[in-house]
Amino acid sequence: MIDNPYSGAPDHAFWSRAVANLAPDDIRPAVQPGFAIAPTDRVATAGSCFAQHISRALTARGYDYLVTETGPEVQGYGVFPARFGNIYCARQLLQLFQRAYGLFAPYEGAWRTRDGRVVDPFRPRAHPGGFADAAQMQDDRATHLAAVRRMFETMDVFVFTLGLTEGWVSARDGAVFPLAPGVAGGPDDADHIRPHNFTVQQTVDDLTALIDMARALRPDLRVLLTVSPVPLKATFEDRHVLVSTGYSKAVLRAAAGMVCDALDRVDYFPSYEIVTGLQAGSGLWAADLRTVTPTGVNRVMAELARAYLDQADTPARTAAPAASAPRPPADDQHAALAQVICDEEAIEP
Repeated sequence: MIDNPYSGAPDHAFWSRAVANLAPDDIRPAVQPGFAIAPTDRVATAGSCFAQHISRALTARGYDYLVTETGPEVQGYGVFPARFGNIYCARQLLQLFQRAYGLFAPYEGAWRTRDGRVVDPFRPRAHPGGFADAAQMQDDRATHLAAVRRMFETMDVFVFTLGLTEGWVSARDGAVFPLAPGVAGGPDDADHIRPHNFTVQQTVDDLTALIDMARALRPDLRVLLTVSPVPLKATFEDRHVLVSTGYSKAVLRAAAGMVCDALDRVDYFPSYEIVTGLQAGSGLWAADLRTVTPTGVNRVMAELARAYLDQADTPARTAAPAASAPRPPADDQHAALAQVICDEEAIEP
């Protein structure tokens, strides 16, 4: 008689022991983290709207959240390490690195808004109100890309929150844009910019290439991947937005898992499962069924802290720190939990 292969498996491997009959706050899905994050680690984040909650949680706990492009908060500085806005898909992130280091020079120039202002097509809402002209935008872009380089060259931990598979891509050179032309500005002729739904393999390849490039600069870089639980605002596919959301999140979750399995010091953190799983219970979604409430955000951040922050030792640094984000009072942090900058909100007329 052969042995039951599940005999001796830990409690977290069984639904009856790890999920059923437990209160949602007592469920601990982030088991066996592959690394720790110390208060002295320079942590950079990027990704969808939900990524901003992670940066705020780190800052609130006194961690060294890395900011390399500084300026007034009302102009979008400090939301992410550099003012790149939301990065929804892996190809967009990979191209940000490539543009910063001169490895990719897109054909696309400046876009114009309906009132004649100029925006950067790769971050059309990062600079509120746009720019007066293309020269001003190009100067700001040069400053921005220098800050992106400082981020990649000084960060110890990189947290990337995958948000979407649907993107808008140029047929001329493959450039990816965070928003469709016409949402927040656009070129005079947008026929070459077309919708594209990224696959699992494309997402895996893009993430792997980005991590390889980043580790050429920071060999000891630790990467934490997570998937945003926030549904799509809209879909360009000819199907219900609920179905497109299910497809997109399934692709991103599968791709993140494949990359984590293939690469050392790359972990997956289950933000998506904590908020959307059967165990989640009530009170985690606002009335629009798209906004995660402070209760939901706090549950995710409590698990992140338990798994990655609370048991961290302080490693030696390998380079001088870059500028860190200012730390607001605790009351302001709590009030800000439900307020995030989300480029995708501009989609719906």
